[in-house]
Amino acid sequence: MANFYYDTKIKNLKIRTTNKKDVDLILSFIKGIAEYEKMANEVIATKETLLKSIFELHQAEVLIAQYNNIPIGFALFFESFSTFIGHANMYLEDFYVNPEYRHNGFGKEIFRILALIAKERGYERLEWTCLNWNTSAQEFYQKMGAVKMSEWTVHRLVKSQFQEIIDK
Repeated sequence: MANFYYDTKIKNLKIRTTNKKDVDLILSFIKGIAEYEKMANEVIATKETLLKSIFELHQAEVLIAQYNNIPIGFALFFESFSTFIGHANMYLEDFYVNPEYRHNGFGKEIFRILALIAKERGYERLEWTCLNWNTSAQEFYQKMGAVKMSEWTVHRLVKSQFQEIIDK
């Protein structure tokens, strides 16, 4: 399957969809963001799990940003749903630009393409979480017009807890 390229406003920047051939690149970006977030030891994703989840089950989508044909960043997102508004939304799971390419407008352009996709698909929201200590990311999101949802706290159950809940 051929990649689709989005028009960007920055010369020599290309933002494209992915295919199975990109799985190693996707995994390298996942490891890059995990290292940046000081969570490298938590990455258990493999080439095989990504192939299945992204390209067979279509549980997520990935965009790759390339500058002068060098992969510099990615965005991984999937569809969520709001019962209150009765519409689907885009949930941005990971958004990352390699440190040496930051502060050049590339992140802003990736974000613009995400908003374009959300608009084209009729999504009502584009949502994500951000680590509390990551002030540079928070500042970036605020410059993009994002509103911090301080009245919400993220909660999580992990796979190993599912059976415990089922048995209650």
